[in-house]
Amino acid sequence: MMTLGELTERTGLDVLEHLARETAVPVVDGMQAQGDLLVVPMGMLGNVRLGMRWFPEARWLAVPPQGVELLRSTGGGNPHTLVADPGQCRWTSDVTDPTDLAIGVLEAAAVVHLIHPEHGATGIAPGRYVVRRQRERALGAAPGGLRSRLMRGANQFVCD
Repeated sequence: MMTLGELTERTGLDVLEHLARETAVPVVDGMQAQGDLLVVPMGMLGNVRLGMRWFPEARWLAVPPQGVELLRSTGGGNPHTLVADPGQCRWTSDVTDPTDLAIGVLEAAAVVHLIHPEHGATGIAPGRYVVRRQRERALGAAPGGLRSRLMRGANQFVCD
């Protein structure tokens, strides 16, 4: 298992000073979360499909050693970056998802990593995964101010 220090040195990406560089980066082969991102084995989500209506074939990008930025938090904040050894992972954002939460799919032939300056890193075991945003129910005054509508709130993305 790789340490956070080894991973940041290898990729050139950095994390905040309070994170212990000697910590081993866990590798997970199931569902995992990193801040406002969820990584879900594709087989668990029957409603996410590769390709889009106007472009049915997914266009894949080989993930380079310096990584691919998957998501940056609001206001230009910290990025979630997918990193992999050459030839070991590919990424596509050409997905169809009726929930509009999927931002893409990764396919890994070996362990790959997600790095975030505040959260450190997580390892993703070989396989095909959907990367999704998190959403939460926003509580607050609804139009009309009726108490029954208060609990219905609108959905909003989780931002970290």
